[in-house]
Amino acid sequence: MADVFIASMIVGPWETNCYLLGAKTGSEVVVVDAGLGAQAPVAKALDEQNLTLVGVIATHGHIDHIADATRLANRFDVPFLMHSGDDIMLTDPATGWDPQSFAMLMQLYGGPLPTPGKRVDLAGVDSIDVAGLHLGIVPAPGHTPGCVLITAQDEDGLIVWCGDVVFAGSVGRTDLPGGDASAMAQTLRDVVLPLDDAARLLPGHGPVTTMRRERRHNPYLKESF
Repeated sequence: MADVFIASMIVGPWETNCYLLGAKTGSEVVVVDAGLGAQAPVAKALDEQNLTLVGVIATHGHIDHIADATRLANRFDVPFLMHSGDDIMLTDPATGWDPQSFAMLMQLYGGPLPTPGKRVDLAGVDSIDVAGLHLGIVPAPGHTPGCVLITAQDEDGLIVWCGDVVFAGSVGRTDLPGGDASAMAQTLRDVVLPLDDAARLLPGHGPVTTMRRERRHNPYLKESF
């Protein structure tokens, strides 16, 4: 267990939460969910805080979470880590989007995603040790086939980077290509609801929340749903 350093920034037109995390006692960090517009502020933070990037992790493959991920990974010659269930979104980003939203994003982004020079598949991986942290990798399909939760423990308990699986007051949509409502329901029942009430949830969009708050107030975590 280590004290966890967390910095966050909101990037891109879909206001994606991009996180920098590492052990407080070290200088190495990883990026979680480097969406469109993340490259410049991440590089600036690394330079200003004298931090060393050692990896780029994606909670899932939607382009608003990985638009700058492979660019950052290749720029700093570090691995890009994502579940292979979403690999098709690296080569064909339109796969996970409705045509109107994807057309707008491509107009903003301006081209295909670069191929990652170093690729790590999170499928079948229970945990990774990186940036002085022991991170859990928990499959959580439904929003996309390759969604994962990323977890860490510090002195205050469990931290969960939950991507688009669960938000403050809501959960990830399943009506986009690759979404699966039954898989999402199983993920919410078997993965999310068993989390400890004190767990801090750091979602891909919107404010930080806690499992206690979501268990009480999130309608999608009720038995009726």
